[in-house]
Amino acid sequence: MAAAGWDGPELEPRPELGMEPEPEPEPEPEPDPEPEAEPALAAELSARRSAEARRLVLSPRRLSGPLPAGLSQWFPALEVLDVSGTGLTEMGTELLSLPCLHTLLAKNNRLGGPGSLPKGLGQAPLARSLRVLNLSGNRFSEVPPALLQLRGLRSLSLGGNRLQGIPPDIQELHSLEFLYLGGNFITAIPPELAKLPSLRYLVLCDNKIQSIPPQLAQLHSLRSLSLHNNLLTYLPREILNLVHLDELSLRGNPLVVRFVRDLTYNPPSLQELAGRTVKTRNIPYTPSDLPESLVRYLSLASNCPNPKCGGVYFDSCVRQIKFVDFCGKYRLPLMHYLCSPECSSPFSSASQSSTSQSESDSEDEASVAAHRMQKVLLG
Repeated sequence: MAAAGWDGPELEPRPELGMEPEPEPEPEPEPDPEPEAEPALAAELSARRSAEARRLVLSPRRLSGPLPAGLSQWFPALEVLDVSGTGLTEMGTELLSLPCLHTLLAKNNRLGGPGSLPKGLGQAPLARSLRVLNLSGNRFSEVPPALLQLRGLRSLSLGGNRLQGIPPDIQELHSLEFLYLGGNFITAIPPELAKLPSLRYLVLCDNKIQSIPPQLAQLHSLRSLSLHNNLLTYLPREILNLVHLDELSLRGNPLVVRFVRDLTYNPPSLQELAGRTVKTRNIPYTPSDLPESLVRYLSLASNCPNPKCGGVYFDSCVRQIKFVDFCGKYRLPLMHYLCSPECSSPFSSASQSSTSQSESDSEDEASVAAHRMQKVLLG
Protein backbone atom coordinates (compact mmCIF):
# COMPACT_ATOMS: atom_id res chain seq x y z
CA MET A 1 0.00 0.00 0.00
CA ALA A 2 1.18 3.45 -0.79
CA ALA A 3 0.59 4.67 2.75
CA ALA A 4 2.96 2.11 4.24
CA GLY A 5 5.92 3.79 2.60
CA TRP A 6 4.58 7.27 3.06
CA ASP A 7 6.70 9.79 1.20
CA GLY A 8 4.05 12.41 0.71
CA PRO A 9 4.04 15.98 2.02
CA GLU A 10 5.68 16.75 5.31
CA LEU A 11 3.62 17.63 8.35
CA GLU A 12 1.62 20.81 8.10
CA PRO A 13 4.15 23.65 7.78
CA ARG A 14 4.91 25.23 11.13
CA PRO A 15 4.72 29.02 11.14
CA GLU A 16 7.33 31.13 12.84
CA LEU A 17 6.65 31.38 16.55
CA GLY A 18 4.78 34.50 17.53
CA MET A 19 3.37 34.71 14.01
CA GLU A 20 1.00 31.76 14.12
CA PRO A 21 -1.98 32.40 11.91
CA GLU A 22 -5.02 33.69 13.70
CA PRO A 23 -7.53 30.92 14.33
CA GLU A 24 -9.35 30.31 11.12
CA PRO A 25 -12.66 32.16 11.32
CA GLU A 26 -15.76 30.09 11.38
CA PRO A 27 -17.35 30.35 7.95
CA GLU A 28 -20.48 32.41 7.66
CA PRO A 29 -23.68 30.38 7.36
CA GLU A 30 -24.23 29.56 3.76
CA PRO A 31 -27.44 28.81 1.96
CA ASP A 32 -28.26 25.20 1.31
CA PRO A 33 -26.58 23.78 -1.76
CA GLU A 34 -28.41 23.96 -4.99
CA PRO A 35 -30.08 20.65 -5.82
CA GLU A 36 -27.93 20.25 -8.91
CA ALA A 37 -24.60 20.99 -7.19
CA GLU A 38 -23.78 17.59 -5.74
CA PRO A 39 -24.88 15.47 -8.73
CA ALA A 40 -22.86 17.81 -10.91
CA LEU A 41 -19.82 17.28 -8.70
CA ALA A 42 -20.24 13.52 -8.87
CA ALA A 43 -20.44 13.69 -12.63
CA GLU A 44 -17.37 15.91 -12.76
CA LEU A 45 -15.33 13.59 -10.54
CA SER A 46 -16.45 10.55 -12.47
CA ALA A 47 -15.21 12.20 -15.66
CA ARG A 48 -11.86 12.96 -13.98
CA ARG A 49 -11.43 9.42 -12.65
CA SER A 50 -7.90 8.15 -12.54
CA ALA A 51 -6.39 5.00 -11.09
CA GLU A 52 -3.07 6.85 -10.78
CA ALA A 53 -4.18 10.13 -9.18
CA ARG A 54 -2.82 10.58 -5.67
CA ARG A 55 -4.03 14.11 -4.86
CA LEU A 56 -7.50 15.63 -5.19
CA VAL A 57 -8.58 19.17 -4.31
CA LEU A 58 -12.27 20.03 -4.43
CA SER A 59 -12.58 23.72 -5.19
CA PRO A 60 -14.74 25.68 -2.75
CA ARG A 61 -18.40 25.25 -3.55
CA ARG A 62 -21.64 24.97 -1.67
CA LEU A 63 -22.01 21.36 -0.61
CA SER A 64 -23.62 19.73 2.38
CA GLY A 65 -22.05 16.30 2.16
CA PRO A 66 -21.38 13.54 2.33
CA LEU A 67 -18.48 12.91 -0.03
CA PRO A 68 -19.76 11.69 -3.38
CA ALA A 69 -20.41 7.94 -3.55
CA GLY A 70 -17.95 6.33 -5.92
CA LEU A 71 -15.00 8.54 -4.95
CA SER A 72 -12.96 5.56 -3.82
CA GLN A 73 -13.64 3.76 -7.10
CA TRP A 74 -12.73 6.73 -9.24
CA PHE A 75 -9.54 7.49 -7.26
CA PRO A 76 -8.43 4.22 -5.63
CA ALA A 77 -4.83 5.39 -5.05
CA LEU A 78 -5.77 8.72 -3.46
CA GLU A 79 -3.30 9.86 -0.79
CA VAL A 80 -4.16 13.55 -0.32
CA LEU A 81 -7.72 14.87 -0.19
CA ASP A 82 -8.53 18.57 0.30
CA VAL A 83 -12.20 19.44 0.85
CA SER A 84 -11.58 22.74 2.66
CA GLY A 85 -14.17 25.49 2.28
CA THR A 86 -16.75 23.29 0.63
CA GLY A 87 -19.37 23.70 3.36
CA LEU A 88 -19.45 20.02 4.28
CA THR A 89 -21.53 19.07 7.31
CA GLU A 90 -20.57 15.39 7.23
CA MET A 91 -17.82 13.33 5.65
CA GLY A 92 -19.82 10.19 4.93
CA THR A 93 -18.88 6.52 4.74
CA GLU A 94 -17.07 6.95 1.41
CA LEU A 95 -14.13 8.23 3.45
CA LEU A 96 -13.69 4.75 4.92
CA SER A 97 -13.03 3.32 1.47
CA LEU A 98 -9.82 5.29 0.86
CA PRO A 99 -7.18 2.91 2.26
CA CYS A 100 -4.16 4.87 0.95
CA LEU A 101 -5.22 8.30 2.24
CA HIS A 102 -2.56 9.86 4.47
CA THR A 103 -3.56 13.56 4.37
CA LEU A 104 -7.08 14.91 4.87
CA LEU A 105 -7.67 18.67 4.84
CA ALA A 106 -11.21 19.71 5.76
CA LYS A 107 -10.77 23.27 7.05
CA ASN A 108 -13.48 25.94 7.15
CA ASN A 109 -16.51 23.73 6.78
CA ARG A 110 -19.57 23.11 8.93
CA LEU A 111 -18.45 19.86 10.54
CA GLY A 112 -19.13 19.31 14.21
CA GLY A 113 -22.67 18.05 14.54
CA PRO A 114 -23.79 14.46 15.14
CA GLY A 115 -22.66 12.22 12.30
CA SER A 116 -19.96 14.58 11.04
CA LEU A 117 -17.50 11.71 11.00
CA PRO A 118 -18.46 8.25 9.79
CA LYS A 119 -19.03 5.40 12.22
CA GLY A 120 -16.29 2.80 12.20
CA LEU A 121 -13.54 5.33 11.50
CA GLY A 122 -11.28 3.80 14.11
CA GLN A 123 -11.64 0.32 12.62
CA ALA A 124 -11.15 1.29 8.96
CA PRO A 125 -7.80 1.00 7.11
CA LEU A 126 -7.76 4.81 7.27
CA ALA A 127 -7.03 4.58 11.01
CA ARG A 128 -3.60 3.18 10.12
CA SER A 129 -2.83 5.17 6.98
CA LEU A 130 -3.87 8.73 7.97
CA ARG A 131 -0.93 10.91 9.04
CA VAL A 132 -2.18 14.52 8.69
CA LEU A 133 -5.69 15.69 9.65
CA ASN A 134 -6.77 19.33 9.58
CA LEU A 135 -10.26 20.14 10.87
CA SER A 136 -9.63 23.77 11.83
CA GLY A 137 -12.39 26.33 11.38
CA ASN A 138 -15.28 23.96 12.00
CA ARG A 139 -17.87 23.63 14.78
CA PHE A 140 -16.61 20.86 17.03
CA SER A 141 -17.38 21.43 20.72
CA GLU A 142 -15.31 18.41 21.75
CA VAL A 143 -12.57 16.32 20.22
CA PRO A 144 -14.48 13.52 18.47
CA PRO A 145 -13.71 10.19 20.20
CA ALA A 146 -13.24 8.58 16.79
CA LEU A 147 -10.19 10.77 16.16
CA LEU A 148 -8.47 9.32 19.20
CA GLN A 149 -8.44 5.95 17.45
CA LEU A 150 -6.35 7.24 14.54
CA ARG A 151 -3.16 5.87 16.05
CA GLY A 152 -0.99 6.74 13.03
CA LEU A 153 -1.67 10.51 13.17
CA ARG A 154 1.39 12.74 13.21
CA SER A 155 -0.34 16.09 12.76
CA LEU A 156 -3.75 17.09 14.16
CA SER A 157 -5.25 20.58 13.76
CA LEU A 158 -8.50 21.57 15.47
CA GLY A 159 -7.93 25.32 15.74
CA GLY A 160 -10.81 27.78 15.57
CA ASN A 161 -13.49 25.36 16.74
CA ARG A 162 -15.58 25.44 19.93
CA LEU A 163 -13.59 22.99 22.03
CA GLN A 164 -14.15 23.28 25.78
CA GLY A 165 -11.37 20.91 26.80
CA ILE A 166 -8.81 18.29 25.84
CA PRO A 167 -9.81 14.67 26.54
CA PRO A 168 -7.39 12.60 28.65
CA ASP A 169 -7.49 9.93 25.93
CA ILE A 170 -5.41 12.25 23.74
CA GLN A 171 -2.56 10.17 25.15
CA GLU A 172 -3.57 7.36 22.78
CA LEU A 173 -2.13 9.28 19.80
CA HIS A 174 1.41 8.06 20.44
CA SER A 175 2.76 9.10 17.02
CA LEU A 176 1.55 12.71 17.23
CA GLU A 177 4.23 15.31 16.49
CA PHE A 178 2.16 18.45 15.80
CA LEU A 179 -0.95 19.45 17.77
CA TYR A 180 -2.80 22.71 17.00
CA LEU A 181 -5.67 23.59 19.34
CA GLY A 182 -5.45 27.38 19.21
CA GLY A 183 -8.52 29.60 19.10
CA ASN A 184 -10.89 27.51 21.21
CA PHE A 185 -12.37 27.78 24.72
CA ILE A 186 -10.05 25.36 26.50
CA THR A 187 -9.62 26.12 30.21
CA ALA A 188 -7.30 23.34 31.38
CA ILE A 189 -4.60 21.01 30.07
CA PRO A 190 -4.91 17.39 31.18
CA PRO A 191 -1.71 15.80 32.58
CA GLU A 192 -2.23 12.97 30.10
CA LEU A 193 -1.09 15.29 27.32
CA ALA A 194 2.42 14.73 28.65
CA LYS A 195 2.24 11.10 27.52
CA LEU A 196 2.81 11.94 23.86
CA PRO A 197 6.46 10.92 23.44
CA SER A 198 6.87 12.26 19.89
CA LEU A 199 5.16 15.64 20.30
CA ARG A 200 7.41 18.43 18.99
CA TYR A 201 5.06 21.36 18.34
CA LEU A 202 2.19 22.23 20.68
CA VAL A 203 -0.04 25.24 19.95
CA LEU A 204 -2.55 26.19 22.67
CA CYS A 205 -2.73 29.93 22.04
CA ASP A 206 -5.94 32.00 22.20
CA ASN A 207 -7.73 29.88 24.78
CA LYS A 208 -8.69 30.39 28.44
CA ILE A 209 -5.98 28.30 30.08
CA GLN A 210 -5.09 29.38 33.61
CA SER A 211 -2.29 27.00 34.55
CA ILE A 212 0.17 24.53 33.07
CA PRO A 213 0.46 21.08 34.67
CA PRO A 214 4.03 20.31 35.78
CA GLN A 215 3.74 16.97 33.98
CA LEU A 216 4.16 18.85 30.73
CA ALA A 217 7.90 18.77 31.46
CA GLN A 218 7.78 15.10 30.46
CA LEU A 219 7.39 16.11 26.80
CA HIS A 220 11.07 15.54 26.14
CA SER A 221 10.73 15.94 22.36
CA LEU A 222 8.94 19.31 22.57
CA ARG A 223 10.65 22.08 20.62
CA SER A 224 7.96 24.76 20.37
CA LEU A 225 5.24 25.70 22.86
CA SER A 226 2.72 28.44 22.03
CA LEU A 227 0.71 29.66 25.03
CA HIS A 228 0.07 33.29 24.13
CA ASN A 229 -3.28 34.98 24.77
CA ASN A 230 -4.39 32.79 27.67
CA LEU A 231 -4.95 33.50 31.38
CA LEU A 232 -1.63 32.29 32.78
CA THR A 233 -0.30 33.95 35.92
CA TYR A 234 2.69 31.65 36.46
CA LEU A 235 4.58 28.69 34.98
CA PRO A 236 5.63 25.49 36.74
CA ARG A 237 9.35 25.43 37.50
CA GLU A 238 9.49 22.01 35.83
CA ILE A 239 9.28 23.75 32.46
CA LEU A 240 13.04 24.21 32.75
CA ASN A 241 13.35 20.46 32.22
CA LEU A 242 12.18 20.74 28.62
CA VAL A 243 15.69 20.24 27.32
CA HIS A 244 14.85 20.54 23.62
CA LEU A 245 12.50 23.52 23.89
CA ASP A 246 13.70 26.28 21.55
CA GLU A 247 10.62 28.50 21.37
CA LEU A 248 8.15 29.60 24.02
CA SER A 249 5.41 32.14 23.36
CA LEU A 250 3.75 33.77 26.40
CA ARG A 251 2.58 37.20 25.27
CA GLY A 252 -0.92 38.27 26.15
CA ASN A 253 -1.02 36.47 29.52
CA PRO A 254 -1.55 38.16 32.92
CA LEU A 255 1.80 36.86 34.18
CA VAL A 256 2.37 38.26 37.65
CA VAL A 257 4.36 41.49 37.71
CA ARG A 258 5.52 41.33 41.32
CA PHE A 259 6.81 38.69 43.67
CA VAL A 260 3.81 36.73 44.97
CA ARG A 261 3.63 34.02 47.59
CA ASP A 262 0.64 31.81 48.11
CA LEU A 263 0.90 30.19 51.54
CA THR A 264 -2.46 28.49 51.44
CA TYR A 265 -1.66 25.24 53.12
CA ASN A 266 -3.79 22.23 54.00
CA PRO A 267 -2.19 20.18 56.80
CA PRO A 268 -1.04 16.75 55.62
CA SER A 269 -3.20 13.73 56.32
CA LEU A 270 -2.05 10.90 58.59
CA GLN A 271 -1.34 8.84 55.49
CA GLU A 272 0.85 11.59 54.09
CA LEU A 273 2.70 12.03 57.37
CA ALA A 274 3.40 8.31 57.48
CA GLY A 275 4.50 8.34 53.84
CA ARG A 276 6.84 11.28 54.45
CA THR A 277 8.42 9.39 57.35
CA VAL A 278 8.96 6.28 55.25
CA LYS A 279 10.58 8.25 52.44
CA THR A 280 12.71 10.69 54.44
CA ARG A 281 14.03 8.00 56.81
CA ASN A 282 14.53 5.50 53.99
CA ILE A 283 12.54 2.83 55.81
CA PRO A 284 12.87 -0.29 53.64
CA TYR A 285 9.79 -2.07 52.30
CA THR A 286 8.88 -4.45 49.51
CA PRO A 287 5.67 -4.75 47.48
CA SER A 288 4.77 -7.80 49.51
CA ASP A 289 4.86 -5.76 52.75
CA LEU A 290 2.16 -3.25 51.78
CA PRO A 291 -1.10 -3.12 49.82
CA GLU A 292 -0.63 -2.25 46.16
CA SER A 293 -2.41 1.11 46.65
CA LEU A 294 0.12 2.19 49.30
CA VAL A 295 3.07 1.09 47.20
CA ARG A 296 1.72 3.19 44.36
CA TYR A 297 1.12 6.11 46.74
CA LEU A 298 4.70 6.02 48.02
CA SER A 299 5.99 6.08 44.46
CA LEU A 300 4.32 9.47 43.93
CA ALA A 301 6.48 11.33 46.45
CA SER A 302 7.92 14.63 45.20
CA ASN A 303 11.13 16.13 46.56
CA CYS A 304 10.98 19.57 48.17
CA PRO A 305 13.06 21.94 45.97
CA ASN A 306 14.56 23.65 49.03
CA PRO A 307 18.11 22.22 49.11
CA LYS A 308 18.32 22.76 52.90
CA CYS A 309 15.21 20.73 53.54
CA GLY A 310 15.52 17.26 52.04
CA GLY A 311 11.83 16.59 52.68
CA VAL A 312 9.15 15.15 50.45
CA TYR A 313 5.46 15.75 49.93
CA PHE A 314 2.51 13.99 48.31
CA ASP A 315 -0.71 16.02 48.22
CA SER A 316 -0.10 18.68 50.86
CA CYS A 317 2.32 21.41 49.81
CA VAL A 318 2.89 25.16 49.77
CA ARG A 319 2.80 26.92 46.43
CA GLN A 320 5.38 29.64 45.94
CA ILE A 321 6.08 31.76 42.88
CA LYS A 322 9.68 32.71 42.11
CA PHE A 323 11.04 34.82 39.31
CA VAL A 324 13.89 33.55 37.18
CA ASP A 325 15.86 35.11 34.34
CA PHE A 326 15.37 33.95 30.76
CA CYS A 327 17.73 35.04 28.05
CA GLY A 328 19.04 37.81 30.33
CA LYS A 329 16.06 39.95 29.42
CA TYR A 330 12.83 38.55 30.85
CA ARG A 331 11.85 37.59 34.38
CA LEU A 332 9.40 34.70 34.32
CA PRO A 333 7.31 33.57 37.30
CA LEU A 334 7.83 29.86 37.93
CA MET A 335 5.83 27.87 40.44
CA HIS A 336 7.62 26.01 43.24
CA TYR A 337 5.98 23.43 45.46
CA LEU A 338 7.43 23.27 49.00
CA CYS A 339 6.74 20.59 51.57
CA SER A 340 5.73 23.01 54.37
CA PRO A 341 5.41 26.72 55.23
CA GLU A 342 8.66 26.52 57.20
CA CYS A 343 10.54 26.14 53.91
CA SER A 344 9.51 29.66 52.89
CA SER A 345 8.84 31.49 56.15
CA PRO A 346 10.68 34.86 56.29
CA PHE A 347 10.66 34.71 60.09
CA SER A 348 13.13 31.86 60.26
CA SER A 349 16.69 32.79 59.45
CA ALA A 350 17.46 29.22 58.52
CA SER A 351 14.50 28.95 56.22
CA GLN A 352 15.16 32.44 54.86
CA SER A 353 18.64 31.28 53.96
CA SER A 354 17.11 28.20 52.40
CA THR A 355 14.71 30.31 50.40
CA SER A 356 17.49 32.54 49.15
CA GLN A 357 19.48 29.49 48.20
CA SER A 358 16.45 28.05 46.47
CA GLU A 359 15.99 31.28 44.52
CA SER A 360 19.62 31.18 43.53
CA ASP A 361 19.33 27.57 42.46
CA SER A 362 16.25 28.39 40.38
CA GLU A 363 18.04 31.23 38.66
CA ASP A 364 21.03 28.98 38.02
CA GLU A 365 18.70 26.45 36.45
CA ALA A 366 17.18 29.16 34.31
CA SER A 367 20.55 30.44 33.16
CA VAL A 368 21.54 26.93 32.14
CA ALA A 369 18.29 26.64 30.19
CA ALA A 370 18.54 30.13 28.69
CA HIS A 371 20.83 29.15 25.84
CA ARG A 372 18.23 26.61 24.77
CA MET A 373 15.42 29.15 24.76
CA GLN A 374 16.13 30.83 21.46
CA LYS A 375 12.83 32.69 21.42
CA VAL A 376 10.85 33.76 24.45
CA LEU A 377 8.03 36.04 23.40
CA LEU A 378 6.24 37.97 26.14
CA GLY A 379 4.95 41.00 24.31
